[in-house]
Amino acid sequence: MNCHSPYLQQRGTDLSRRWFLRECGLGLGKVGLASLLGGRAMASDAFAPQPAHFGGKAKAVIHLFMAGAPSHLELFDYKPTLVKYDGKPLPPSVIGGQRYAFIRPDANVMAPQFKFARHGQSGMELGETLPHLAKVADDIALIRSIHTDQFNHAPAQIFFNTGFSQPGRPCIGSWATYGLGCSTQNLPAFVVMSTGAGISGGTANWSSGFLPTSYTGVRLRNQGDVILDVANPKGVDTRLQRSTLDTIRSLNEENLGTIGDPEIRTRIDSYEMAFRLQSSAPELMDLKNETKATLDLYGCDPAKPSFARACLLARRMIERGVRFINIYHEGWDAHSDVVGNHRSNCQATDQASAALVQDLKQRGLLDETLVVWGGEFGRTPMVENNPTLGRSQGRDHHPQAYSIWMAGGGIKGGITHGATDEMGFHVVQDPVHIHDVQATILHCLGLDHERLTFEFQGRRFRLTDVFGNVVKPLLA
Repeated sequence: MNCHSPYLQQRGTDLSRRWFLRECGLGLGKVGLASLLGGRAMASDAFAPQPAHFGGKAKAVIHLFMAGAPSHLELFDYKPTLVKYDGKPLPPSVIGGQRYAFIRPDANVMAPQFKFARHGQSGMELGETLPHLAKVADDIALIRSIHTDQFNHAPAQIFFNTGFSQPGRPCIGSWATYGLGCSTQNLPAFVVMSTGAGISGGTANWSSGFLPTSYTGVRLRNQGDVILDVANPKGVDTRLQRSTLDTIRSLNEENLGTIGDPEIRTRIDSYEMAFRLQSSAPELMDLKNETKATLDLYGCDPAKPSFARACLLARRMIERGVRFINIYHEGWDAHSDVVGNHRSNCQATDQASAALVQDLKQRGLLDETLVVWGGEFGRTPMVENNPTLGRSQGRDHHPQAYSIWMAGGGIKGGITHGATDEMGFHVVQDPVHIHDVQATILHCLGLDHERLTFEFQGRRFRLTDVFGNVVKPLLA
């Protein structure tokens, strides 16, 4: 972690020790290696639990990423002034020099397409397509002042997850598992699932970047085999497989002792994890022991892949010690028919998102599990109508302002933080940058975003680069 010397971060602790033993000519290389690998056949030191920088309240994170960018104006940030300007262009003073991909800056305003109401003791104002979230309004913190540097989907998604707009940096889940390790030996420390259409940012969203690849998110499929190519071929029983793996491990460990490449350790760990997943993954995915009340709470049909099923599986992973879980639900890119798009996506996600908060709370897990919900940017107050592309009544990309919510894991419930102007165009109160969100997530885990670093190519890197502040008003 950050307490390691730059040399050990770059070369690896095992390598430096073996180098010392070998170069001293003591003939103790194999003894030293055996000592280092003692007890690691089933779990790598990479994921051994590590002390946090301080006492963070969250032990794990479930990140519900709404890929495609939901409209804050339809869901979280009601603007009656847009009703007044409906069908008219925004004043030039609001637009400034902003340019857009698919609409002209003088495009007409579109009023909010859904009704809003206040909920809970906090009086949190939410759109009518979020009736289930409304039931847990007092458990969530709604942030209406998020802004990002990125305008297009792939770079914005990668930026939210890695703190950089191009592939190659470690994502939040990788940093969290690098910093804290994991308490499970039978499941990956960092798991990724997805529902809906394709993810614009692709695997860069859950990549370990320049960290060892053992910290990369492991993608679990939502149907069929949980992980491809894990099942044994016909004629290969457990005894033969174990014997084969032991032989391969022995050869890899010998190679590791000679070369010292940490990626060889990753290979060893991958084989062992795949072996354990053959029993642990089917048990995880088998929902027959879940009560009907729980399945109904999520709106989950165990036989059908869905966002609801993914959320229920996430809760089960939390119970089994998984550190970080990403669930991507794609399809929010409403360049046309924002009403139909958001109604459909809310039907797919609202009940399960709220159920996850409720279920974690009733099981005593919410206080130690941070749940984050949101997309990569917002949507424009102006309408997108483009007959050439067959688009009408949609909204374009909007990086200047949008909303996300967080719950549990050290976050104060029942609060609304930040505000946008009367058009929902610019942040005017308590701005929260993406780096601030990242810093806050790490803080809830007990990690200081300025101290959690890794040396690569002569420079110390961190998730938030050289930016970011913890959003202290959100903390319980």
